[in-house]
Amino acid sequence: MVSNALYIPNIECAVITVCCVFSPQRETKGQFLVDHVCNHYSLLEKDYFGIRYVDPEKQRHWLEPNKPIVKQMKSQQPYTMCFRVKFYPHEPMKIKEELTRYLLYLQLKRDVYHGRLLCPFADAAYLGACIVQAELGDYDQDEHPPDYIQDFKLFPKQSLKLERKIIDIHKNELRGQCSAVAELHLLQRAHNLETYGVDPHPCKDFTGSTAFLGFTATGFVVFQGNKRIHLLKWADVNKLKFEGKTFYVIGIQKEKKLVLTFHTSTPAACKHLWKCGVENQAFYKCAKSSQIKTVSSSNIFFKGSRFRYSGRVAKEVIEASSKIQREPPEVHRISEYQLFLFFTGLLALKDSVHLSPLKPSTTPTERELDGVLTISELVYNPCASMLPTPVDDGQGGVDLLFQSPIQSPARLSMLGSGLRLLTKNERVNTCVLSAVRLIAMVIGVLLVAVPMLLLLLESDIDVSFLHEIRQTPEFEQFHYEYYCPLRRWILCKISMVMERLGWD
Repeated sequence: MVSNALYIPNIECAVITVCCVFSPQRETKGQFLVDHVCNHYSLLEKDYFGIRYVDPEKQRHWLEPNKPIVKQMKSQQPYTMCFRVKFYPHEPMKIKEELTRYLLYLQLKRDVYHGRLLCPFADAAYLGACIVQAELGDYDQDEHPPDYIQDFKLFPKQSLKLERKIIDIHKNELRGQCSAVAELHLLQRAHNLETYGVDPHPCKDFTGSTAFLGFTATGFVVFQGNKRIHLLKWADVNKLKFEGKTFYVIGIQKEKKLVLTFHTSTPAACKHLWKCGVENQAFYKCAKSSQIKTVSSSNIFFKGSRFRYSGRVAKEVIEASSKIQREPPEVHRISEYQLFLFFTGLLALKDSVHLSPLKPSTTPTERELDGVLTISELVYNPCASMLPTPVDDGQGGVDLLFQSPIQSPARLSMLGSGLRLLTKNERVNTCVLSAVRLIAMVIGVLLVAVPMLLLLLESDIDVSFLHEIRQTPEFEQFHYEYYCPLRRWILCKISMVMERLGWD
């Protein structure tokens, strides 16, 4: 069981972490731990959050609520888990409680720091200024030296130009905003960005180029370089499946069938990618949780992984939030910057934050919804240590995940024109693979059925169940009307062939 007294809230890397001594019973399910953490923080809008853990192979997983915790964890106790935003709200303004918005703010702050929330320069400066305003409050010339932004590590690549722009916005545009309002403005700006809510999965496309796949409230997205090269809305996604290390997205684009194929580093990474896609599609696409169906990763002929998202969908969560009528819980904020200054004896921590009226913000321009879109001046390259399948940044980064890179088109051309045609046409590949599997299944059935039939027809084995089968009218009819004539015809043909061979 879990003891409330053992939970110690702490601030680390802009994210609230929970440390606890947890000895789960064998049948304790994941939902118990999720509920316990949410109850500890008095969090009602908990459907957006989940618990994440890393297995011994450094593969990240979401704790499944309907499965026992012990069966999911492959590592030895003590278990290390993280409380994270799992489904990013499509419209953060519809979140009812300030506590939920604050936790989402912490997650977005972390996404900015690790390069997951990549955006153009102007948006990056505004997000950075909102974080500084939420941490420090209004700019004060007496307290803040000219280089005070250097004390904040906001972005993975923080240039002097960006810091100057953040200072300018902090001084002139955000004055008078309390922490809650600054955080709300950050949510307003962030949720319109192309990389909002993206948990980037590193993959290789069919040419061998690195790409990052993600799932958002809008649909399935693919980033390459500094561009979003694919956006497939959930309404146009027909099926997600995987086979080994290959992940398939089957959908419709411009009234034509589309099959996208990507290759992951390991089968475990591919399965995790598939599960994330299935959960996000169910959460954002379905109108009711009763519409969610169990999904299979394979086709009709072969058994594969089966998975079903268990939980409320986005529309149900928003509806439930609108019905919350309790007194909002107090939000305890601890500024990392103030905490640092406190321990150096320069500043005392403030106890609480008071809300002020929200200032109207400008509505971001509507972005292109499909096709290739430039998302930033920088290349989308999140910190490798934060990827679902992490590696060290200093040892080759994402490319190190793929020990056996996919062959380039130049190498594939050496295998012949027929193989090139199959490799370039993913639809043909899928059809050929299905046909081969069907033929293999038919051959397997024949290899079992034919020996069994010969055993019944030709053997003299007197076993009770064989004797009963031989005595049935259907078997006798088949034996005398079909099998015996066919047997005589085959023997006749064999005799004719033998005579001709003997005559020659």
